[in-house]
Amino acid sequence: MQDKLRIGTIVSGGDALRVIPQIVEHGFESFNLNFWQTTGDNDLVEMAARLRELAAEHDFVISSVGIYGNPLTGTGEHADALDSWKRLIDHAHLFGTDIISGFTGRLPGLSIDESIPKFTEVFGELSKIAADRGLRIAFENCAMGGTWQTGDLNIAHNPAAWEKMFNAVPADNLGLEWEPCHQLIALIDPIPQLRKWMDKIFHVHGKDATIAWDIVKEYGIHGPKQYVWDRTPGFGDTNWVDIITILRQAGYKGTIDIEGFHDPVYRDELEMTGQVHALNYLKHCRGGSFVPNPL
Repeated sequence: MQDKLRIGTIVSGGDALRVIPQIVEHGFESFNLNFWQTTGDNDLVEMAARLRELAAEHDFVISSVGIYGNPLTGTGEHADALDSWKRLIDHAHLFGTDIISGFTGRLPGLSIDESIPKFTEVFGELSKIAADRGLRIAFENCAMGGTWQTGDLNIAHNPAAWEKMFNAVPADNLGLEWEPCHQLIALIDPIPQLRKWMDKIFHVHGKDATIAWDIVKEYGIHGPKQYVWDRTPGFGDTNWVDIITILRQAGYKGTIDIEGFHDPVYRDELEMTGQVHALNYLKHCRGGSFVPNPL
């Protein structure tokens, strides 16, 4: 795997030991483990041990362990989100990764500006705990239906918010889990954004989007017709050759992990068909398989 930007996929943490053995033979080189709202009753020590055995057998890595809930509230279905962040920070080394990823959270119904003080309190502490363990924190950039003024789960969906976040907590180990899809949905050009923010991009998700510009021009983005769709890489608008070129030029040593289960066409019985197409497509955009130079 020398000099190789690995291409992998996201799997649910609770399903990892069941799913990974079934799909690893397709050629996935990394796996991003995601937990929704809580790590639950999963035995992380046992899970990590079994995944290390599989990784040694199949030559893959665990690129990141992620928790996707609201750690700023501590209530309701998100009551365990903050403790789950701490749990993953404590166990990340067992999985062989230095990245914990997830949503920042936000104060429900309030603006990004109003959520920044609580973000500063929570991630000021978490960034120090992670740094003491040599770990990095990467924030997913999905809006989760939120806007600047209101939302339920994440403030890290706009570059102006990133400026505020990283100014509030100026820690070198805080960064982004970035993908072009969320930029396209917001009608932001992802390519110049990637160049600008490269030093803060710790992890990349392989998800794309298709914009129906004819609908945008006729109905706008608040009309009755859908104007954009999440897509699996290889079926969307993004030039992944450019993205991988920028990543390599900047010395990116991480992975691109496909975020499936969003494509409106390659879904249900076609889900893995779409993901394996994306896997092979991204490997092609990477330049194909690694070929050693002659001695």
